[in-house]
Formats: sequence, C-alpha cells, structure tokens
Amino acid sequence: MKRRSLSRPTAAAVAAAAVAFSGCTATHQPSGGPKRSINVLALDIAQTQQLERLTKRHFTADSGITVHYTLLPENQLRVRTAREFASRAGHYNVVIVGSYDAPIYAKDGWLAPLDSYAKADKSFDQGDMFPNLMTSMTGTDGRVYAEPFYGEGSFLMYRKDLFRKNGLTMPQNPTWDQVASLAAKVDGTDGVNGICLRGLPGWGQNLAPINTVVNTFGGSWYDMNWNAQLTSPAFRKAVRFYVDLVRRYGQPDAYRSGVLETLDTFVAGKCAMMYDATSLASSVEADGSAVKGKVGYVAAPHDRTEKTGWLWAWAWSIQNASKNKDAAWKFISWASSKEYQSLVGTELGWIAAPAGSRKSLYANSDYQNAAAAWYRQEYAAETNSADPRNPGVGPRPYTGVQYVGIPEFADLGTKVSREISRAIAGGQSVDTALRRSQQLAQAAAKKYRTG
Repeated sequence: MKRRSLSRPTAAAVAAAAVAFSGCTATHQPSGGPKRSINVLALDIAQTQQLERLTKRHFTADSGITVHYTLLPENQLRVRTAREFASRAGHYNVVIVGSYDAPIYAKDGWLAPLDSYAKADKSFDQGDMFPNLMTSMTGTDGRVYAEPFYGEGSFLMYRKDLFRKNGLTMPQNPTWDQVASLAAKVDGTDGVNGICLRGLPGWGQNLAPINTVVNTFGGSWYDMNWNAQLTSPAFRKAVRFYVDLVRRYGQPDAYRSGVLETLDTFVAGKCAMMYDATSLASSVEADGSAVKGKVGYVAAPHDRTEKTGWLWAWAWSIQNASKNKDAAWKFISWASSKEYQSLVGTELGWIAAPAGSRKSLYANSDYQNAAAAWYRQEYAAETNSADPRNPGVGPRPYTGVQYVGIPEFADLGTKVSREISRAIAGGQSVDTALRRSQQLAQAAAKKYRTG
C-alpha cells in the first residue's frame, strides 16, 4: 500500500512507480535558496514527474515561487524523510507522505498543521476531498496535517470475454467464496490462470491485499490489549484462503509477483481476474494492453463485512521546521487542487489526471469519457471503502485498512510478509508461517501493553 498508487497513463509509466518499490532516479538536490524558493521531496513516479514538468510554466509563472524537486524511489524516500525530520533541518519545505506515515509523523511533531491555511484559502475546497482519505491525514488532535495529491482504493478486475465464453456472471459485490468458485471454473480457459494476486514480500506488497481479506474474514492483528492475534481462527482462515487461492489458481511463481509483476501478467492476458489497486485500471486500459476493452470492474470482494478494500493516498505535508511555510502552502494548494487536475487533463490527457483524491473529478465529463470503463467503480471504491478506524469485525486498538498504524509495522509487516510468501512458495505451511509471525507481532507491540 503502500499504496501506493501507480502511474496512470501507461504500463510503462507504471513501472516507474515507487509504490511498487521501483524507480531509480533522483533529480534536483535542495539548494536552500531565497524566500521565494522552496524545496520539495517527493516520490519518483509518473504523477510527480508530470508535476515537475508543469511547475515552472504554471505555478512559478503565476506565484513567482521557484520549486526545487528531489524525486526518489519509495525506499530511498522513506530513509531521506526520516533523516530530514529527525534532524529538524528544514531543508525540505514540502514532503510527500503516505496514509500510513502522515499520522505517525504528525504525532512526532514533524508536520505543520494545515487547517488554518486551508480555511483561509477559499479556492482550495477542503470539503471536496474524499472523507475516508482525510481520516488518515488527520492527527489525534483532529487537525489536518497533509493534503492528498492522489489516492486509490482496490477492486476486482475480470475478463468479461472469458466469463462469457464459460457462461459465468460476475456479481457486482462478490464474496471471496464466489471469487474462488469463479477462479476454479475459468482457470485454464485459453491457457490463462484463474486469478492474479500479489505474493511478493513487503508490507505494501502481499500484505496489502491479504490484510483486506483478514479484515473481512473477521481477523485483526491485535486485540484491544495489544495481544497479537495472528494465530486466531479468523486470521488463520483468511491467510489460508488467500494462500490456497493463489497456489491453486494464481499465476506461476506468485511468491515473486509484486504489484508490477501481477499487473504485467494481467495486462498480457494471462489471468482471468486480478484483485488490486484502482490506480492500475488506466494501465489495464492503455494502448498496447492485450486486455484493453475486455475487462470489467466490480467491488473488492468481502466475507463478513459489507465493506472491504484498501485505501491509500500520497499527500503533501509541510515540515514543521520549514522557515517558508506560506510559500509551501501555496505550492500544496496548487498541486492538490481541482485546477491542477484540469491542467493535467487538458495538457497531458484526462487519463493522466491524478485521481482518487477529489470527488469533483468524477463529475467531470472529460474524466468520465477518458475513464469510462472504470471511473464509477473507482469512485465507489473511494467512497465505500472500509473505514480505516474500524475496517473489520470488532474493535481494534489501531487504525489502518491494509496496514497497522504504528511505527513498528514497517519492519513487522515486512517480516510477516516474508513468512506468508514462503507459504505461497510452498516452503512452509500457513500454520508455521503464522506461528512465527505471532511471535514477531507480540514482540513488536510490547510497549503498548499495559499489563
């Protein structure tokens, strides 16, 4: 999740997305500069590359503020961000943060609140942002600390042509049991696998979809006393289901498939279904895709809950140590605005517009025409996703849909994802993977237990 979203225009652009743990180039280093100059630290993906290209001719020309970008792959971005914030150096005025990071950084005092800026900026229209996304941008004090640049949910994509060939019908709101049954029936048709699912280790790789299955099956990582629950019946049932599904009907060597590999397999026409990020649809429908025009889109599968699916955004924040917060806000209010979305749509094509953050985009006829195959389902995924405060069955002491909103989860989730990936590869049983993961989770939350 990290969600991380991916590039929207083409599959080639998607390959640059750090959300998928890829990309390898950095651009300008911060230069200090005068008061009318700001430094921006961001993810190196197609959306930010487009932003950088458009900034001088539009934002700088209008505001007089020069912007120096540093674009990094996700892993390098997180290291640079942590070092920058911990040092309180203030070199970067604006830093892009994810849904997982924003409340943690806000609690640490590293981010400046943005409420007063947004309230005073009459053209910004804070109320146009998707409410569920803003939950993750809001601190425990109720103040907003980041403004979404773009967001994503998750949904199920399926091959309409293969379903017709087999006389199958996809429900608009499928259960996971229905998905498994359909995967079994369509598997092998024209040599394709029944479903593509992520198996690659990573807290933002295989755990993104797996956690949504855990939530809707009634599981959680911790109970209200911060005791780990990874060997509970519900958690075990969910992981067994996912592992069995991908081992029986998934792509070969699924344990090596992250978001990009899974997307490539589906776009190549080798899978009948794929459960993944809404942001992938633009690549599925791009020129050159073997399945363009052949794919249907429905809600994320569920089990015990009515709502499921993940929710993620990359969002702009102002470093608390910045000495140029006013200029930083001017940049954020432009880069997260309706006007910027329209600028991208007009100059680069509406399929490239950073979506998933503002409701108004989905009422725009130009975007509707460009994204006709999936925009309704994308909008539904944003508005009807699981609530980050309570994404499953029963209370839990943490927030987050596809992650656990504590600093320890970045390391814990990666370790647990490796254990599950080994089970997908057939190297160990699910029970063994979860016994080991239970110990890791219990140790990671030690400081939160009061007893």
